Amino acid sequence: MEEWPYIFESPDGGETIYRRRQGEKERKLYHVSPKALEKMNDLKETQLWHEIRQAAKTDETLQKAIDHVKILYYIKQNHGS
Repeated sequence: MEEWPYIFESPDGGETIYRRRQGEKERKLYHVSPKALEKMNDLKETQLWHEIRQAAKTDETLQKAIDHVKILYYIKQNHGS
């Protein structure tokens, strides 16, 4: 038996699994399911777009690029492509 066996914990029913040594509080990510990974990536993407929108408030070039993306999006939505 190991002197410091690991304890495995999952706060979300197995979507993410952390491990830590017995008696320690610090834990490290051990496993992420594809579903949880997709959710994490979606959250990062949302945060990135938030930061871009905030930066565009003082950056005219960024704001113009966002406006172009919006126009393209609306065109594609209205033409079903």
